[in-house]
Amino acid sequence: MDRRDPGTRMSDRYARQTILAEVGMAGQARLAAAAVLVVGAGGLGCPVLQYLAGAGIGHLTVVDHDTVEESNLHRQPLYGMDDIGRPKAEAARARLLRFNPGVAIHAVAERLTPHNASALVTDADVIVDAADSFAVTYMLSDACHALAKPMVSASVIGLTGYAGAFCGGGPSYRAVFPEVSIDGGTCATVGVLGTAVAVLGSVQAHLVLHLLLGLDPTVLGRVVTFDAARLAFGGFGFEGSPEPDGAVPFIAPSALRPDDYVVDLRGVAEAPATFAQGRRMTVDDVATLAPELPASRRIVLCCRSGQRALMAADRLRDRNLDIALVALG
Repeated sequence: MDRRDPGTRMSDRYARQTILAEVGMAGQARLAAAAVLVVGAGGLGCPVLQYLAGAGIGHLTVVDHDTVEESNLHRQPLYGMDDIGRPKAEAARARLLRFNPGVAIHAVAERLTPHNASALVTDADVIVDAADSFAVTYMLSDACHALAKPMVSASVIGLTGYAGAFCGGGPSYRAVFPEVSIDGGTCATVGVLGTAVAVLGSVQAHLVLHLLLGLDPTVLGRVVTFDAARLAFGGFGFEGSPEPDGAVPFIAPSALRPDDYVVDLRGVAEAPATFAQGRRMTVDDVATLAPELPASRRIVLCCRSGQRALMAADRLRDRNLDIALVALG
């Protein structure tokens, strides 16, 4: 039994990083006072959460609507077989508190949407996009850019990926990737190697600590790339990139107007009832039927997560239409 007082034990916990000149006791105090929002508790989110909790971040908010599946376990070491079926946000919180009970952790077991994004971002000092969804990335980037909060985003497919720091006084994700062509590829369809995800999740955690400690030069406006097949790191800087004009926004369902023309991208089995002021289409239908879309009305592309809406908007890129996107959850 460790009979030392809790303060001594906590001092021991962080001794190997507080001895660094870049951290010290003042830096450790900054970490303890910091609040970090982590959206996604999957392959990227697991190493992010483990290393941020290990570093002594005072307040962590974990947002994830998904539950633990056995197929997650090869790249999500926070979880065990006994967690299968549990909400990831809640399972992650339980594991992290066993790891470091000195960290306050809030679990939000729901999907990130334009409706809740701003409130979640407002309460955080740094936001981590670990959701593996371009729709979530754009929603978070829009909220972080509007509120001048730094966002650390990453993505991994197969054996390659990147991590970078956006917004917070630097260019937004849209400034770097204003028109990303979405082909629908995911870890489930393309595959992913757990170690590649772990590397870039660890890079994300490092970028967060770099920002919170105020190290120079800043990581804002920089992207780190990793090719696990060639064992090669790369990257680029994007500071000074202009914000795009006419970016297609995500809006909350409550922001729909009576005169909007709503394109519902959900299938009948997924959503038996649809909107009166529009029609149901597939993503492929959008390109084929584009000439039928009314140019005089706002076109609102809707789906459950926002991913198909983003894909459909990509099909309409060259048309002069007023478009908004809705993730219905």
